[in-house]
Amino acid sequence: MVPASLARIAMLFLRAGTLTFGGGNPTMAALYNDLVAARRWITAEQYGLVYALARLTPGTNLLAFGAGIAWQMEGWRGATVAVLAMSAPAAVCAVWLTIGYDAWKQNAVAMSAIAGVLAASVGLMASSAWQLIGPHLSAHNWRGTLRALVIASGALFLALKIQMPPIQVLLLAALTGFFWQEPRP
Repeated sequence: MVPASLARIAMLFLRAGTLTFGGGNPTMAALYNDLVAARRWITAEQYGLVYALARLTPGTNLLAFGAGIAWQMEGWRGATVAVLAMSAPAAVCAVWLTIGYDAWKQNAVAMSAIAGVLAASVGLMASSAWQLIGPHLSAHNWRGTLRALVIASGALFLALKIQMPPIQVLLLAALTGFFWQEPRP
């Protein structure tokens, strides 16, 4: 394991900001693999905390997430480097893709490619959800598994069927998690 440095943080967030597609959730899923599983720069608990706080912030959740994670590793300097590495190249790409979309919107092949990217993005969002829920599911801890499934299913129901705003869903989930805590061994 190589320790985190500003240069390594910049390269990781540059790659995540420019080479992942589908928005914040797929990018955060990719970062989970790099930060927690592969490099062990942060713990799964730190990742989950920053993920939840980033979802509560107004504006671009991905930038809030990157700033929070990098701040945990290298303070303000890390947060600044991560936000710049993720946002500057992505902003340039967004401008060029918008210009390209105007030219390609009548091209069936280009529109098929865009539909493929959209489908892959949905899969990556499901992967992100699994990474957050998966560690809480186990046959040995049936109460924790039940808790995770009830909270996740309830959030999905409130968001999709009742069309509750995301901030309200997150606040209700936070309250549920606070009052329904797993027993400590």
